[in-house]
Amino acid sequence: MPKKEQDPNIQNPQAKKPTPPKKPLSSYIFSTFLIFVVIVVLYSLFSGAGADKTPTVSLSDVARLAQAGEVKSIVVNSQDLTITKTDGTIEKSEKEDDTSLVSVLSSYGVDAAHLSAIDISVSTQSGFVAILISLAPILGSILIFGIFFWLLTRQAKGAGMQAFTFGQSKARVTDPNDKNNKVTFKDVAGAREAKEELKEIVDFLKNPKKFLEIGARIPKGVLLAGSPGTGKTLLARAVAGEAGVPFFHLSGSEFVEMFVGVGASRVRDLFKMAKRAAPAIIFIDEIDAVGRVRGGGYGGGNDEREQTLNQILVEMDGFEPNDKVIVMAATNRSDVLDPALLRPGRFDRRVMLDLPDRRDREEILNVHANKKPFGEDVNLKVIAERTPGFSGADLYSLMNEGAILAARENRKKISQFDLIRSIEKVMIGPERKSHLLTKKEKLIVAYHEAGHALVASVLPDADPVHKVSIVARGSAGGYTLKLPLEEKKLQTKQEYLDDISMSLGGYAAEQLTFNDVTTGPSNDLQVASSLARAMVTRWGMSDAVGPLALESDGGRTMFGQPGVEKAYSDETGTLVDGEVQRIMREGLDRAKEVLTTHKVVLDIIANKLIEVETIEQPEYEAILSAHGIPLKKLEI
Repeated sequence: MPKKEQDPNIQNPQAKKPTPPKKPLSSYIFSTFLIFVVIVVLYSLFSGAGADKTPTVSLSDVARLAQAGEVKSIVVNSQDLTITKTDGTIEKSEKEDDTSLVSVLSSYGVDAAHLSAIDISVSTQSGFVAILISLAPILGSILIFGIFFWLLTRQAKGAGMQAFTFGQSKARVTDPNDKNNKVTFKDVAGAREAKEELKEIVDFLKNPKKFLEIGARIPKGVLLAGSPGTGKTLLARAVAGEAGVPFFHLSGSEFVEMFVGVGASRVRDLFKMAKRAAPAIIFIDEIDAVGRVRGGGYGGGNDEREQTLNQILVEMDGFEPNDKVIVMAATNRSDVLDPALLRPGRFDRRVMLDLPDRRDREEILNVHANKKPFGEDVNLKVIAERTPGFSGADLYSLMNEGAILAARENRKKISQFDLIRSIEKVMIGPERKSHLLTKKEKLIVAYHEAGHALVASVLPDADPVHKVSIVARGSAGGYTLKLPLEEKKLQTKQEYLDDISMSLGGYAAEQLTFNDVTTGPSNDLQVASSLARAMVTRWGMSDAVGPLALESDGGRTMFGQPGVEKAYSDETGTLVDGEVQRIMREGLDRAKEVLTTHKVVLDIIANKLIEVETIEQPEYEAILSAHGIPLKKLEI
């Protein structure tokens, strides 16, 4: 059975406006050249379109028209002549610039009587206009190249300013008066103990005098630790919303740059901004990106990450009691943080956020049910009971997927069936109905899943089965959904052994039925092997190895120096490997024993799966009851 993956998500996500990227210099050069070409083309088009279409005649033709009395007037503009004939038509001509029009016409034989009948006028331009017209091409070229160099200078100036602002903080600030993005404790369902812890922070930000007068100092740093999707960022925003103070938010990775010292500079700038806006909250998400244990031997004292961490330590230690600046941080791995961060005076208050229990899950579902139309059959209490291990982000995704399924089928309301299907979609993945199996493959998958289900139902400490299906979902060819009768914080050794046998039930069913195995149990083997190794190396559940913790929760060796793969001897490693193999063999033997004893029930479940593909809990329990297998019920 594939393990459920948890996708980190925030319940009420804040919309962020993306910062437009800076344009490269090449784009400005290309744009300027393109503008220059467009101007030249447009000038050519308009100058050609607007060119004077008046016909041009020679001086001899002008003299002939004047002698014939067909010229009414002539306007002389330097060497250009504009002739208006007696019939109203206009023609153009030219003469030499230094000669008189009258002398030119007289030389062509026009007598004085005809010349006196023509209205000759001279049009002159001012010297400034004439000079401007003559210099227009040069001035236009200078203007275009001036714009081009101005754009280049502007880009260079921008690059220079970026160099000066490289060390400035990139924190995003949420205004306390922004009602659209304001989050309060009412918007955070569940996490009751965490909210009680954080109410003191809110009280201090609202009324610091009450604490200072009695000599109390509020914790300077609050570390929110927990699994992904449990609402760490949402709680930090809720503290800022309740207190009504500015909220400076950024990720730990935003401090780290290629150049040493940039992260430290950004830390200084961030704390300077927060002190100016005090009272305020600084929130550093995923602080383990810069807050990991120092002394790893990578980069020495000039390592950028260590420089940034050192600056954070200095800034937090330099606070005064009346600064009224609270530093909050979130991480999924508090065990990897540097001890200097966790000492009193820095992040000395740690708030753990666990996965929500059944009541918390129902409250979270009610929060996400706002503005969603539900059918009369929807019961969120049932959904909360069927989602153990779900985080707040998983529940948000579940409600959203239910709404998407209803909209896809053109329904106006969300039904209980939509939410049930969404549980499996979030846990395992979407259905792959197009993933067609051959008749033999379908038979193998049916016996595989029937083996999982039957072993889980017979072994006393395994969780009861709620659904068995051979419809492919996600990367799984089929799945067996089992849920605990009640939520438990502690697991016993026998429960883990039964879980290992249940995981190997599909492998055992394939061996017993077909005398062969396929690649189908690959994920089951990984899950069972990891669980068996954790029993030996982390929880002391092996008599041969004894009560020793050889690995941490993340699978790394404990007490080992950086670069050392394990902190125990080869003999101990051999012993661990032998114990893991023994647990796996015994689990497989128990699974085979169950399947052999109840071979008839195994065949019935497998054949039923081939027929209907999915067996729900009532129908499955009816098969068990009919063959004398007791049902698992909660003991009161």
